[in-house]
Amino acid sequence: MNEITQLAAELGRRLQVLNAHVTTAESCTGGGIAEAITRIPGSSAWFEAGYVTYSNRQKTRQLNVPDELFAKVGAVSQEVVEAMVRGAQEKSLARFAVAVSGVAGPDGGSPEKPVGTVWLAFGVGDEVTAQREHFKGNRDEVRRQTVKAALEGLLRRAAVEIEKQG
Repeated sequence: MNEITQLAAELGRRLQVLNAHVTTAESCTGGGIAEAITRIPGSSAWFEAGYVTYSNRQKTRQLNVPDELFAKVGAVSQEVVEAMVRGAQEKSLARFAVAVSGVAGPDGGSPEKPVGTVWLAFGVGDEVTAQREHFKGNRDEVRRQTVKAALEGLLRRAAVEIEKQG
């Protein structure tokens, strides 16, 4: 079992302890996080929905990301991934959510957002947090590292929720 599959399996175990569901809102990973999760037998017990919103139009249509954000801050931004994660939670009713948007390359980078720049947002209930990463490597490597970071972030948040339950 590879590392990403192991992370997804552990996420499933933790979400089942919490009796909680997760949803994904993905851009640069093209559904890779949802694919990793649904690779796990029985994931229908804890995976709610996956949204692959590659275009800005679909981020707005499917996840209610305000259209004006794209002109103001760009798709690869804290504001957009936070709106994506809130939209995914609202649409799916999942307690846990992750959203990603980034520049996987080989093109599309800029001095402010070079190739490898990825924003991730995590939602647990009403709480939303975001982080910016800069991954090295080619397109596939950036995407794989993003999937891994998304699963690791969800795992950390699930562990905190389990601890709160005592």
